[in-house]
Amino acid sequence: MGEFVTIVGPSGCGKSTLLRIASGLLEPTSGRVEADRERIGYVFQDATLLDWRNVQNNVELLPQLHGFPKAERKRLASEAIELVGLQGFERHYPKSLSGGMKMRVSLARTLTLAPPLFLFDEPFAAVDEITRQRLNEETQALFQREGFAGLFITHSISEAVFMSTRVMVMSARPGRILSEHDVPFSYPRQADLRFDSKFGELCGEVSAALEGAHGSEDGHE
Repeated sequence: MGEFVTIVGPSGCGKSTLLRIASGLLEPTSGRVEADRERIGYVFQDATLLDWRNVQNNVELLPQLHGFPKAERKRLASEAIELVGLQGFERHYPKSLSGGMKMRVSLARTLTLAPPLFLFDEPFAAVDEITRQRLNEETQALFQREGFAGLFITHSISEAVFMSTRVMVMSARPGRILSEHDVPFSYPRQADLRFDSKFGELCGEVSAALEGAHGSEDGHE
């Protein structure tokens, strides 16, 4: 199983830019990224579903674009839909789905190609808190089951700690890593972990580091 690393930091510090560079959507001005960019999954803040395609056809999109035979892409899509718990919704269209369900479709679409690295750019920021917690639990369970590595961006400290094997705090622009925090909890993680005293302590450590990051922003200005 790979690592699941979450990056937190002030707005505008370059978190999303870092993901775009890792994916190949942007080229770095210096340094280099070592990754198989042909095998990277990208989950955006917006589910980016095609309104005229139902769930099954939206999930089949990536295998279709990669030239998979029809039977193979249907099999891959069905397996991914089952993994995210959307069996029975294959013929539904995006307009009839909740925000959380749309994100599950987006995740299923990315799962079809079984990428070894997933990039998550604030994927649950637009859903309500209860749905967000449920998606956190489902995603980290998928991480354990499928064994991919993850790089996750969020503004939520509790989400960062709950999801990750390691949390990294970035400074204000120009962004750099200020601190790293190992998360010792085993997977799969349950909702009541958030009430564990060690969880609260770790959130406090990350919060203090993030406060320092904002302090460096003020000092920079």
